[in-house]
Amino acid sequence: MKDITWAEDRDYKTGSEDEPLQFYLDALCNSSSFDLLLGYFSSSAISVLSLGFANFIYSGGKMRIIINNILSPQDKDAIERGQRKDFFTIQDFSNIRDLKVSLDEYGIHFFECFSWLIANNRIEIKIIKPKEKIGIAHYKSGIFRDKTHSVGFKSSCNFTAYGLLENLEELECFLSWDDDRSKKFIKKQDKYFNEIFEEKAAFVEYLDTKDIVYNIKEEFGHKNILELLVKEKELIEKKRITFQNPKIQESIATAIEKIKKIEKEEKLPRFPYTEGPRVYQIEAYNNWICNNRKGIFNMATGTGKTLTSLNCLLNEYIIEGSYKAIIIVPTTALLEQWRNECRKFNFNNIITITAKEKWPQNISFVNSASKFIDTSFVVIVTYAAFHKKGFQSHFKNLPSKTLFIADEAHNLGSKNISKILPNIHLNQRIGLSATPTRQYDSFGNQNIESFFSDTPPFVYSFTMEQAMQMGWLCKYKYYPHVIKLTNTELSEYIKKSKQLIKYFDSVTKRYKECKEVEMLLLERKRIIHKAHNKLNVFKSILESEFQNRGNLKYSLVYVPEGVEPNYEDTDDLVEDSEDIRLINEYTRAVSSTDSSIMVKQFTSSTVDRNTVIKEFQDGSIHVLTSIKCLDEGVDVPRTELAIFCSSTGNPRQFIQRRGRVLRNHKDKIYSVIHDLVVFPEFNDESTFEMEKNMVKKELERVVDFSSLSINKIDTYNELRTVLNYYNITLSDIKNY
Repeated sequence: MKDITWAEDRDYKTGSEDEPLQFYLDALCNSSSFDLLLGYFSSSAISVLSLGFANFIYSGGKMRIIINNILSPQDKDAIERGQRKDFFTIQDFSNIRDLKVSLDEYGIHFFECFSWLIANNRIEIKIIKPKEKIGIAHYKSGIFRDKTHSVGFKSSCNFTAYGLLENLEELECFLSWDDDRSKKFIKKQDKYFNEIFEEKAAFVEYLDTKDIVYNIKEEFGHKNILELLVKEKELIEKKRITFQNPKIQESIATAIEKIKKIEKEEKLPRFPYTEGPRVYQIEAYNNWICNNRKGIFNMATGTGKTLTSLNCLLNEYIIEGSYKAIIIVPTTALLEQWRNECRKFNFNNIITITAKEKWPQNISFVNSASKFIDTSFVVIVTYAAFHKKGFQSHFKNLPSKTLFIADEAHNLGSKNISKILPNIHLNQRIGLSATPTRQYDSFGNQNIESFFSDTPPFVYSFTMEQAMQMGWLCKYKYYPHVIKLTNTELSEYIKKSKQLIKYFDSVTKRYKECKEVEMLLLERKRIIHKAHNKLNVFKSILESEFQNRGNLKYSLVYVPEGVEPNYEDTDDLVEDSEDIRLINEYTRAVSSTDSSIMVKQFTSSTVDRNTVIKEFQDGSIHVLTSIKCLDEGVDVPRTELAIFCSSTGNPRQFIQRRGRVLRNHKDKIYSVIHDLVVFPEFNDESTFEMEKNMVKKELERVVDFSSLSINKIDTYNELRTVLNYYNITLSDIKNY
């Protein structure tokens, strides 16, 4: 700030050679922090502060503000008698909607910037009112700071017995490098501000800011930083026409030039958050480099796998000067999510490919252009489209330095995709998965490990336990509920088990890999997933939780579906008639718990998903029932209660769902998870060892869930009968 040409006499006055607008524009564009005390809150008081505000926040600016919320009766009377029609003074700052109606485009821009600071935790706010007719002074004052220097100011509001005189302003500034008088003012002003801000001032009362902050975000919080800068440039250009003052013209020209430079920088690829990548994301990149740019990132759901991999692409862009990537995803919903994340990094020329779309011309253009110029691009393709011959004919022509990213990389081990892996010519490879190991598929696991030149514990691992310890995921209580099969279900289950026994190797404790085994296991899973007694236990959980909490707000229900989708064949999760029957049945159970409960199904046919999620987050919808759709990368951090009714038998799905439920939210202390687990019990020596092995696998998942919960003892009490029946101790279980 020392390089700015400040008014020679340090005075600024509307209509003079040195305008207040010039002071605020110069100060905001060159400072990194701003303490502001608003003695009253009016449209003119903030209008002059609006220009340079977006510049300030782009440069990392932080702000503290004290607002005098309610004026004294004498002040109100004076304002009402002297107020012009085009001038607006807020006499009760809590009425944000009325405030918005009163503002011009400069005032709206101020609050849009203000809202951005709130959303990004870069502003602290205190709202006060006079105590016993004594309050703070009616002027605007504050201190701007850069890393070394400070500039204080005091701006009179021309407050007279006859109100505020138009939009006139007089301002005196004090520079920390000037004289003793200036230094003393800054020191005194700083002390006065901190006394109020730290809530030590006996002459004011402090009001709750929560509702006001929320309302500001709701009314004004829609623009990103680039949009704010574009608007600011437009507003500054308008002021340039209004003012002929050469000093203001110079300040405006400097501010516009700075914004143009920022706009250019903003269009370049960059990390989307000002704090930059987390330490573990940097570590993942470094480990990947050390493994010859290959490897698997085994990261718990909710820890930022997407950002971690795109940060690798960003670092490669910094080295190469261009970016090239192909990203493989399971579903169209995840494809959209990845596209949005890529845009946040400013990666452009994004081509998306699904099994249904007509796309060849887009990727053909990339391949053709890459032969002549160093083209940047990102191709996002679903697994269902990736392995098809049509796509492979184009894929083989992608430049060799294209980064290959596989989301949910365990899908690469499937039969058809495994065949393609040895022929893939791209040597920079990242696999992402919370659960990289495929169940009962050693061949698929070997193919994945060979492709990424990586084996457990993998190039980078970030466990759920680490994420919880570091505060990236919240704590949780876990309640497993043992479900018994009905006699009819048990009879059918035994029948399938006896057919399976001839394929079971008692030495390796594994099934032979063949179609017959796959079919029998699938049929047996369906018996478990549709177990009739689940619904009764589900109802009792709902009733218990409703009685304890008084409502069922922020609850997710994963309805039974039993079978995981095959992403080789489909990239859309669509429910069949049996799925629909079950989700209707479980939704009715929620509704019947109490007439006050608002429940909504979240399925593939849900039209406005974003609206449904928003209404769930704000508590308008209390319960969401879903089958598969909440596995698609949908974020619902507000979830406090989750009930897992499905039983696919694959721990991967449960682990992913747990991670989704444990995402942090400022109003959530911990989550509660209820897990309906089916353990068939029957006396048949021929199948006992086979069943015991299956039970141990399921117990591993349950014990893993329990081991990180804050109520471990409840799990043992619930499982004691099962453990005794199969003669299993907790020490026999892998994850214990």
